[in-house]
Amino acid sequence: MFIFKQIGIIRSPHIEADNTPIQPVYAEKFSAEIEIFPDFVEGLKDIEGFSHIYLLYFFHRVISFKLIVKPFLEDVEHGIFATRASLRPNPIGMSIVRLIKRNGNILHVCGADMLNDTPLLDIKPYIEFFDKIDATKNGWMDRIDKEKAKKIGSRNRE
Repeated sequence: MFIFKQIGIIRSPHIEADNTPIQPVYAEKFSAEIEIFPDFVEGLKDIEGFSHIYLLYFFHRVISFKLIVKPFLEDVEHGIFATRASLRPNPIGMSIVRLIKRNGNILHVCGADMLNDTPLLDIKPYIEFFDKIDATKNGWMDRIDKEKAKKIGSRNRE
């Protein structure tokens, strides 16, 4: 058994999952405030030096999981681990967002693709030296039209 500590809460403009952009790349214009709880504020030391951060969070509205899903860009089923769908055995989400500024225990970010009041589990800095990979294979996503993905992924909220 694992026990996670919630370190904060994500306050975003997204109330309904069906109207929330899918992935940060389609949510660039949406800001969020990340409130870090008092016991964890000390861990924010030096976070301001990073342009982007990973947010790891709990999909708090997911009540079940599926091992086979149809992702938002296809009518073809894929294994859950070959998608970023939220219906996971461990409902943990991850987003890379742009860090705008820090005010005490509040982080202001852009690229919010998570629902309001999402419990935050962890923050990690995006480090280009470690994280940027130039040569990649994108599986079934290589077949997807990028303009179609943008239209569907933004949920027409651009």
